[in-house]
Amino acid sequence: VYMNINKTCSEITRVKVCGITTAEDCSMAVRAGADAIGLIFYKKSARFLETLKAREIIRGMPPFVSSVALFVDPQPDQVSDVIQSVQPDLLQFHGNESVEFCEQFDKNYIKAVRVHKNIDLIQLSGYYSSAKGLLLDSFVEGEKGGTGVTFDWDLIPEGLSCPIILAGGLNPNNVGMAISKVKPWAVDVSSGIEVSPGVKDINKIKAFFQGVKRCK
Repeated sequence: VYMNINKTCSEITRVKVCGITTAEDCSMAVRAGADAIGLIFYKKSARFLETLKAREIIRGMPPFVSSVALFVDPQPDQVSDVIQSVQPDLLQFHGNESVEFCEQFDKNYIKAVRVHKNIDLIQLSGYYSSAKGLLLDSFVEGEKGGTGVTFDWDLIPEGLSCPIILAGGLNPNNVGMAISKVKPWAVDVSSGIEVSPGVKDINKIKAFFQGVKRCK
């Protein structure tokens, strides 16, 4: 059973910066205030990382910043190899993984859900009750994330039984509004702070964090 941990706007909203591909971009995000760094192990993504590069990035991270390894419908061996080689703090499953699949690695995990009008988020939050959080992303046919597209935040019901991580098209211009409306535990950003896929922009990063702090 979770505490009521999704926040009011006046309280702290955590930030995960996803799709990090270089140690330099990781450092920029951390210095701006990132609570978590997302590393993508999905080969079809423009932000895909090999394990050696991911390990280099994580080794350069300071304490008290979480590393998150993201997968999309992986083979179990791939996840196990990343856990052993990279040693991330959390796993994130962004495909159609069952709760049994997510739990088998004996590692804390986040489950991503692509939101559309026919999805039952209350039912899913119960099904994935072992997840540390439910990451809500935009549904775009044929895409698994990083689209830069927002979804209708009115589709998120109140009282979900696990912490909400809001994703999907967030950027410096809309993140304050998103936090005010949804009041998530955390927000997740990738394409909204990039100059090109996998390349972060320091000015956009700073503006994003200012938007998080300014929410009304």
